[in-house]
Amino acid sequence: MTSDDGDGLAAALELVGQRWALLIVRSLLDGAKRYGDLQRELGAPTNILATRLRELQAAGILYRVPLAHNVRAYALTERGAALRETIDALARWGEAGHAPAARPSTAKGR
Repeated sequence: MTSDDGDGLAAALELVGQRWALLIVRSLLDGAKRYGDLQRELGAPTNILATRLRELQAAGILYRVPLAHNVRAYALTERGAALRETIDALARWGEAGHAPAARPSTAKGR
């Protein structure tokens, strides 16, 4: 079944199913705002981070916040903030031992 068949899970995974997408949202939920902060916190390659930010913006999950020249900052939309429960549930699932240990560059205490 594809997302075109009305499967909500498949549609959601197409949008936020990439590893970095939910990590970006989690960081924004935790208070990160600027591109540089996201890059340092996540350790994401800059090309992947930039791509995921554009995709999340296009999907209405986040938006760019106007700051000083050449400073990129981001905030979650209501739609993006609604992912908090999903992210928290996935974190609890992983912490309960149902998922392999996170790689050090993405492990973050909650």
